[in-house]
Amino acid sequence: MKIYNDLQSFTPPAYAVVTSGTFDGVHEGHQKILRRIREIADQHGGETILITYWPHPRHVLFPDDHSLKLLTSIEEKAELLEANGIDHLIRLPFTPEFSQMEPEEFVQKILIQGIGTKKLVVGYDHHFGKNRGGNFDFLQANIDRFGFELEEISRLDIDSVGVSSSKIRNYLEDGDISSANQYLSRPFEINAEVVHGKKIGRQIGFPTANLKPLFKHKLIPGIGVYAVYCEFEGKRHRAMLNIGKNPTVDHSENVKIEVHLFDFSGDLYQKNVKVIFVDKIRNEQKFNNLEELKLALKTDEHKARIILK
Repeated sequence: MKIYNDLQSFTPPAYAVVTSGTFDGVHEGHQKILRRIREIADQHGGETILITYWPHPRHVLFPDDHSLKLLTSIEEKAELLEANGIDHLIRLPFTPEFSQMEPEEFVQKILIQGIGTKKLVVGYDHHFGKNRGGNFDFLQANIDRFGFELEEISRLDIDSVGVSSSKIRNYLEDGDISSANQYLSRPFEINAEVVHGKKIGRQIGFPTANLKPLFKHKLIPGIGVYAVYCEFEGKRHRAMLNIGKNPTVDHSENVKIEVHLFDFSGDLYQKNVKVIFVDKIRNEQKFNNLEELKLALKTDEHKARIILK
């Protein structure tokens, strides 16, 4: 897959099959659209093109609202799109000026002049242009003038899988990893850097690596203990992970992410790791002392090993 950060470096193929959107999470609903444009491209000897926008439009239009957390960074999204058959990914910079582009201008400058669109496939709720004024009805009403073919993935097709990025975010925030993974059709992942912590885990036989997500807008699952895999340097390790405030040993309100790798010894500081969420074990609890915490962690490890077996 080729990646472009502007249209100037893009050369339109002979038959461009195009879709556009934020595609956060590249979930099952998105994958229906991606499968369809791949199918059309193969039928016509064409190439698939996906237009996305970065930063996320809400982060630009509402800079003081930090509530939206994303399922995928732009790098994670690119990997998933390539795995789903996209030939060309065009990442258009989303700016306040870009947000004022009228739907007609978007179609003429980007879809027609910039990409040479031969077939455009959109989801039933697709909007584009200033104030989201462009939609399927606008495209359909002007399709003869625009000169490309248009196809809409119907509400029935998308809703049949009952999925949306918002629904998946809600599942993750509730700690419902199983449901989130089902609708993503893959395990949820976080890429992070290992940073220094208080090293309390070492005192009770459960050394942990403190993690700092590489993408600041990455959604973090709800507070609790999870069975996970931890990947780095080409190897996958079974592990358990805690997201929380460590109320037994820490009185701060800061939420921390700590992972304990099973059967591992070594220095992970400043390494980048990938955490793959498999299931939730329990909610975070406050114990009376370190001995109670240690016993609980032993139980957590036993449960995690069974889940990851």
